[in-house]
Amino acid sequence: MSDFASKPFSQIEPADYAAVGFRSGLEIHQQLLTRKKLFCRCPAGRYSDRYDAEILRHMRPTLSELGEYDGTALMEFKTRKEIIYRIQHETVCTYEMDDTPPFELNDEALDRALAIGTLYGCTLIDELHIARKQYLDGSIPTGFQRTTIVGVDGSIPYKNRQIHIIQLGLEEDACREVSDIGHQRVYLTDRLGMPLIETVTAPDMTTPQETAQVAEILRRLVRSTGLVRTGIGAARQDVNVSVTGGTRIEIKGVPRIPAIPLLTYNEALRQWNLLRLRDELRQRGITPELFKAQVREVTRLLRRTRYQPLRQAIDHGLTVQCVTLRGFRGLLRWQTQTQTLFAKEISDRVRVIACLTTLPNIIHSDTLSETLSSSEWQALQKCVASEADDTLVLVWGNPLDAETGAKEIMIRAHEATLGVPSETRQALADGTTGFERILPGPDRMYPDTDLPPLRVTLERRERIKAGLPQPIWEREALYRQLAIPADTIEALAVSPWADLFLQAVDEWKLSPTRVAVALIQYPKRLRKKGLPIEELSAEMIRRIMVAVRDGMLTADGLLEAMETSLRNKAWQIPPLLPATELQAAIDAALQQTAGMQNNLARQKRCLGLLMQNNRGRIHGAEAAKQVRAALEEAAARVDRKG
Repeated sequence: MSDFASKPFSQIEPADYAAVGFRSGLEIHQQLLTRKKLFCRCPAGRYSDRYDAEILRHMRPTLSELGEYDGTALMEFKTRKEIIYRIQHETVCTYEMDDTPPFELNDEALDRALAIGTLYGCTLIDELHIARKQYLDGSIPTGFQRTTIVGVDGSIPYKNRQIHIIQLGLEEDACREVSDIGHQRVYLTDRLGMPLIETVTAPDMTTPQETAQVAEILRRLVRSTGLVRTGIGAARQDVNVSVTGGTRIEIKGVPRIPAIPLLTYNEALRQWNLLRLRDELRQRGITPELFKAQVREVTRLLRRTRYQPLRQAIDHGLTVQCVTLRGFRGLLRWQTQTQTLFAKEISDRVRVIACLTTLPNIIHSDTLSETLSSSEWQALQKCVASEADDTLVLVWGNPLDAETGAKEIMIRAHEATLGVPSETRQALADGTTGFERILPGPDRMYPDTDLPPLRVTLERRERIKAGLPQPIWEREALYRQLAIPADTIEALAVSPWADLFLQAVDEWKLSPTRVAVALIQYPKRLRKKGLPIEELSAEMIRRIMVAVRDGMLTADGLLEAMETSLRNKAWQIPPLLPATELQAAIDAALQQTAGMQNNLARQKRCLGLLMQNNRGRIHGAEAAKQVRAALEEAAARVDRKG
């Protein structure tokens, strides 16, 4: 099992993940395509960086029903953040600022959530109860998110097994973060309150690749309904990861599914290495009970240091704290993730909780790079009475931030004696993860007393079920039977034109391949020509295909008809060539090829010229027949003259 920590990502095999007990689940947040927000009547889906005013707030934790504070809320309170909301009068109202009660839950959003829950095979909840979920990071001005469970206990097929859907929730989206620097965090409120579904799977995925593949199935399944928003930011994945002996770690807000494999590998590697670090500490006699650390201010001792980050901090009146970690010598260089050391775990905590965001925010005596001189480290060791097997960690900032930072260093070092702390982590661009906050617990949830329970009738559930599309896996199985091009199958399964495909094939008896290519590949070709394919409506394409069905247009003319209709911004097809014009076109082609001696080659060239100049206006088989007849007649005339 130690091979897991020594192999690069590209060489890790399923057996290696099985050996460390890799497990992963998903929490996918997907915006619903609705006109209004979830608990007010502001418009949904209007994004703008423009704002009319700013509101400043400070967040404070509240007690749960059982008189407990949530750990995440307490952690956020320690950051002492100022939260600034940039509001725009067209996209936000007094409800979002917690100045007026909520409206009743948006019926359109609920219908769409129920539809997707039905597609998952969930047992739908017949009476919804709205709850409040605390968020003290400022992403929601009220300090809580209104949320409800719509369905439970569903599943989707994957390979030769089922992936369990634990629950489907319906909730309001949060603000868009603009910046987070020091003790100030800035948000835009245009996205706030938009209806969002949360799909929660069981930890049924056993490799990082499986996690990404299941996320892709879920993404494509909801998109196939036409009930969700698409585009940047419309869907965000939270990925849960654990290994044997570790704990559930939530990687928040993964923006792209292709990023999931490397992120989940690095998180599994991190947990595995943290467990090995815990074992090393135990071998040194350092357990949670025997852990020792002290902190001391050492600003005056280092006032003449040549290490510039520290010297500049002291010159600006900042304070330096020295934390002594007893028995930790060399362990801050312990590898956690790819090219990442345990020191970064500590630095991340200091950055997030003490708000010391300028890096480096700590230095330590285990470092191999040049920081303090050896004489300065020796002076520090003497000052704090450290021993040869101790590690010293320096943190600097204003007195309150430096004190908070020193406490977090000791807290994180103590957690190393336990193994893997329960955290929410952020996805970083290099495929590693960084600390974001303590993992929330059950104390963050409590009932919402502003909204009554909402009954979901059997009639409503049946009506929604009747309007559902085929699941994508059933569509794809049908497409394979019809032998359409492989590169059109997945795209067609989630296309809003999937029903039009079935109608064209089943009712109008058009070629499945022709129709699939027209619906999936032709728009790509038209986009390359700079045409606005978003204006190519289903009705426009339907009328073009009806024209093929009725013999008004040949199948070869589909692309040209789509292009002509787009350019003219209205349905338009070229009429079939009359017999007299067809004969004239054939005569012209024969004249152009008069010098060709090979009769078969001349026939192909004539037909090519006809189709090139009159695509969609002539039937290929009929044109070929007439070209052959004309060539045979010309040959007969030559023979008669001879």
